Amino acid sequence: MPEKRTILVIEDDHAISNFICRALTANDYKAIPAASGKEGLSLFFSHSPALVLLDLGLPDMDGLEVLEQFSDLPQEVPTIIISARDRESEKVKALDMGADDYVVKPFGVSELLARIRTTLRRADRIKVSQGIQRDVYQVKDLAVDIAKHQVTLGGQLIHFTQNEFKILELLAIHAGKVLTYDFILQHVWGPYSGNSSNQILRVNMANIRRKLGENPSEPKYIYTELGIGYRMLED
Repeated sequence: MPEKRTILVIEDDHAISNFICRALTANDYKAIPAASGKEGLSLFFSHSPALVLLDLGLPDMDGLEVLEQFSDLPQEVPTIIISARDRESEKVKALDMGADDYVVKPFGVSELLARIRTTLRRADRIKVSQGIQRDVYQVKDLAVDIAKHQVTLGGQLIHFTQNEFKILELLAIHAGKVLTYDFILQHVWGPYSGNSSNQILRVNMANIRRKLGENPSEPKYIYTELGIGYRMLED
């Protein structure tokens, strides 16, 4: 029997923490609760969890401070924010600081477990591929070939501009993760892209969707996280 994966739950609300820990235990995870930021950091170093569930409204420090300390560590441990703060600015800030996902309270246990499975799969895929350059990223019948710098849809070659391809490449490499507008802008247009690039990004994304024959209201490949960014469906 494979060893249970450890998930650190940093949440000061005991009712929510117990609810999450029971759900994790019932689904073959090992749950470790922490009621404060300092306790969470201590347990993080002593237990080396596979994933962290992090509340932002902690009694001793803001959850973003904890996230910042995680981001400074050499080992990358995926983190999912669980918070009652539902403002777009909070989500964008957490994702830009390195969070892998953001779940707003109240949430259903099925949704949370699905987010955990997706995040762990992506983390495993990254570990396996570290040091190995993948050539092709496949999502359904969409293939992004990094080596050949080309995109095919159902086997048919689709022409994209240089920046459109860069956007697709970025989304494909990080498939399953929400990439904020600012993250995409900096990686495609550079750190000094400026506010005017927001409109350029939207135009490029509209062109990408058109060439893929994708309806934004019923996406097959690229999802829009309103006010935050974009996410490509996982293979």
